[in-house]
Amino acid sequence: MEPKLLLVRFMPACLAVTALFASASAVGQPAPIRETKGVEISHVESLDLTPWAHDAKGRQLRIRKLVFQPGGVVGLHSHDDRPDASYLVQGELTEYREGGYVKRRPGDTVHTAGKNVIHWVANEGNVPAVLVVVDVFKP
Repeated sequence: MEPKLLLVRFMPACLAVTALFASASAVGQPAPIRETKGVEISHVESLDLTPWAHDAKGRQLRIRKLVFQPGGVVGLHSHDDRPDASYLVQGELTEYREGGYVKRRPGDTVHTAGKNVIHWVANEGNVPAVLVVVDVFKP
């Protein structure tokens, strides 16, 4: 068979196989959804990072989950070198700062802590408390 005729005969088969593979890889992935719907955004807490702007080099953003067992405590500490924001997922926590304390419940932003914040947090309840903490720190 002549090479030109061979190419003409098998070209449709090659195109069909290529189309099959292309469509198979797209079958498992839906088209991108461009609008947001069905999502409720809670009250926004924010913390100005300007006090750390001069010292941003080498800092990292991290997220952690802390599980406080009943009676568990994160002891007295400062956030002068490490701004953070925390969200209570489960249980109850008490945050102590100079001048008083605040009881927190699930769904509360426990704190946004920056310069001049010295505090400790305790689980004074009977069930574990789960706190998600995001901070900007230097390793």
